[in-house]
Amino acid sequence: MTFDLTRYQDPLTIQRVLLNAKTIAIVGLSGNPLRASNFVGFYMQRHGYRVIPVNPRESEILGERSFASLRDIPVPVDIVDVFRAPAALPGIAREAVAIDAKCLWCQFTVINEEGARIAEDGGLAVVMDRCLKVEHARYIGRMHWLGFNTERITALRGGLQ
Repeated sequence: MTFDLTRYQDPLTIQRVLLNAKTIAIVGLSGNPLRASNFVGFYMQRHGYRVIPVNPRESEILGERSFASLRDIPVPVDIVDVFRAPAALPGIAREAVAIDAKCLWCQFTVINEEGARIAEDGGLAVVMDRCLKVEHARYIGRMHWLGFNTERITALRGGLQ
C-alpha cells in the first residue's frame, strides 16, 4: 500500500485550521530574510497571527523570542509549521502532540508517513506538502478573489457549475 498524500491536503481541513488558529510555532524559522521560512513567518505576522520561532541557533527572529524546542514554548500553540528535513518529522510530531498543538503543518517536500501517523494518533490535524502562506492567501487572503480557492480560474459569467 502506498502513502496517500492527498488525505493531508484536504481544503476543508486547511480552511478550518487557518480560520481557528491564532498562534503558529515555526520549527526551523530562519533569521535570514531571504529564506522561505522567514517570509512565511513575516507574512503570517502581517495577517494577525502570533509567530513563535523554534530555532536553537537564534535568540530572536521577527521580534519574537526563539525557542530551542516546542516543549520550551510557554503558551498554547495552534499550528506547528515545519521547515525541516522530512527525517526530523517524527520527533517534531511527538513534541507537537506533547504540547497539545492543534495541527502539524508540513511545508512543501516535508513528507514523512511516520510523522503524520504520530500526529494523527495524538489527535492533531495534519497538513502535508502545502505552504502555509500560499494556502492562507488562497483561502483567506486576497487570492480567493481571483477564484484560486476553487483551484480553477474561469471567465464564465455564471462561474463554475
